Amino acid sequence: MRRALARLIALAALPLALAGAAEAAPKARLAALPPYAGAYQPQGVDERGLWNEADEGERSLRDSPAVIADPELNAYLRRVLCDTVGADRCGAVRLYVVRSAEFNAAMAPNGTMYVFTGMLLRVRNEAELAAVLGHEFGHFEERHSLAGFKAQRSTSDFAMWLGLAGAYTGVDTRATTGSMIGGLFAFNRDQESAADRRAFEYVAASRYRAGAAADVWARMMDEADATAAQRGQRSRRYDRVSFFASHPTNLERETTLRALAVKNGEGGEDAADAYATAMAQWRPLFLADQLKRNDFGGSEYLLHQLAADGWSPDLLFARAELYRMRGNPRDLVAAAGFYREAIAKGSAEPLAHKGLGLALIRSGQPGEGRAALAEYLKLKPDCEDAPMLRSLVQQQ
Repeated sequence: MRRALARLIALAALPLALAGAAEAAPKARLAALPPYAGAYQPQGVDERGLWNEADEGERSLRDSPAVIADPELNAYLRRVLCDTVGADRCGAVRLYVVRSAEFNAAMAPNGTMYVFTGMLLRVRNEAELAAVLGHEFGHFEERHSLAGFKAQRSTSDFAMWLGLAGAYTGVDTRATTGSMIGGLFAFNRDQESAADRRAFEYVAASRYRAGAAADVWARMMDEADATAAQRGQRSRRYDRVSFFASHPTNLERETTLRALAVKNGEGGEDAADAYATAMAQWRPLFLADQLKRNDFGGSEYLLHQLAADGWSPDLLFARAELYRMRGNPRDLVAAAGFYREAIAKGSAEPLAHKGLGLALIRSGQPGEGRAALAEYLKLKPDCEDAPMLRSLVQQQ
């Protein structure tokens, strides 16, 4: 499955790899949508080949356990997509929710859109989601996959022949080859910028606030800074675009999108409450996947962002798990406090009692720890590790 997913993402048109405010006032004016060309069929050998490969990948992934096929969740995401790009355009898209903690989304040339759960965890409202979905649809409508495929093939073919000719004649062609490869990456960056601008046009013409896209990139930079700081690395937000970068820098994207929003007006709604309601039942699962990334700094930043309006039981439980998993002595004390607060606020997660028990035992409080584990075993008597936990409870 991993191989199939990786291949699909490679085929997809350049994946993203990208504060909920109250409902805004209506837009002062609406931008006109760009013209829609209608249903499209692949043209030429190259494009038909790309579509066939994408079709094969889609068939492989369609029934995969990595895809969340929940009808309600999928219908909600499709509704936001249609509200963003228009009912006529969104009819050409088949949307799949892929369980992956990465912040990402992707679009294959045959109209297959992949939405990663890590992205759903990070966006704060429908306006931000609209910006991400619009970006991916922009790749599809602009047929960036085909253009990228042709550019890559032409570059690699010519570079190979140039290298052979150089070897034969004794001429050093490395500088020319490097320049061509640099041009290919610049081509990809131009596609990303074009998709950003197209997404802005979609959102500006919709009921959503077009400036929401810039908010996403600002938080992504802050999360990357938090990850880097925790790992003793430097911030990279002010780095210039590297030679091999396939995307513009996040700072460049935020700056460009912010300027567009200022120029065109910030009217429109965020629909933060509607988004929170739609994601409520999925957030614990998405948080659990995020914690497995072994990214304490980034996860802590993300949890604080999600708790901007207050710490709910599921966020407290996730934070407790984050600290317990890192496992420093002071982390275990903090984790026990978060577990207790989650339980006091009505957490329905039985694992909160298990985590509390383990954190307390490791903190040198075996009596209270065994009591918490006993409570967990009452709630989950048939859990997989019940024999081991019962032996802990019975120890004196």
